[in-house]
Amino acid sequence: MSGLVLRLAGLLQSFGERGVFHYRDTCAFPTRSALIGMFAAAQGRPREHALDPYPHLQAPGDTTAPSHRDLTLTVRIDQPGTLYRDFHTVGGGRPREQSLRTGDGTRRKPAASTLVSHRDYLTGAVYTVAVTGPAMLTAHIAETLERPRFGLFLGRRACLPDEPLLLNPDSPDPVQELLTRTPPHPQPAPQPRRHTPAHHLRLGTPTPRHRPHHPTRPGKHQRTRQPHPPRPPPPATPPVDDHRTPTRPPLRRPPTD
Repeated sequence: MSGLVLRLAGLLQSFGERGVFHYRDTCAFPTRSALIGMFAAAQGRPREHALDPYPHLQAPGDTTAPSHRDLTLTVRIDQPGTLYRDFHTVGGGRPREQSLRTGDGTRRKPAASTLVSHRDYLTGAVYTVAVTGPAMLTAHIAETLERPRFGLFLGRRACLPDEPLLLNPDSPDPVQELLTRTPPHPQPAPQPRRHTPAHHLRLGTPTPRHRPHHPTRPGKHQRTRQPHPPRPPPPATPPVDDHRTPTRPPLRRPPTD
């Protein structure tokens, strides 16, 4: 059965499995509901109609129209990623009439007005997914993924997919291609860290910043320095005769009456 091959990668991914109330967890791999939701968003379908059939994609001779229930999803974990937990507080610091409501509709008490919640994400995770199903349905999904009507997300709206999302829009055997012909996503080579020698650092001295220099347009903190004129030579002093004894004028006594 034909289908398509996807690559799911991005800065953040989150696929809820048992998240309720104040704690939103994530699964270690993309869930079926998350992938079907992404397909429905690409086609412009609202959430409540994600599993509705496609009458215009029904092949001649079929008794029922295809739907997302007919898809088979195979996930390969290329990079498991790292678990990241986000911490949220809601409702604190508001007056009584603006505080959060409880289950029975009343307002929360001021001492319990702050609601704490946790949300889990995966950072640096990469997955390769083989989607198998009816040919007309998978071709329609591939076409809408390239030109989606709604935004595409990796589980949550804050998780945007990286490119390329669609590796092969028309694969005769997506699972076999996933196992044999699609290489795993290569990990980025670690960049060497630049260490400054200890004898080049001085305590209390800020590190100089390199500012771009413009030859004709000096920056805000740059000044054009003009060369100083040459200083005049000091005046010549007359020679002093060391053999001459300086004379002192005679003292004059005031006249006495």
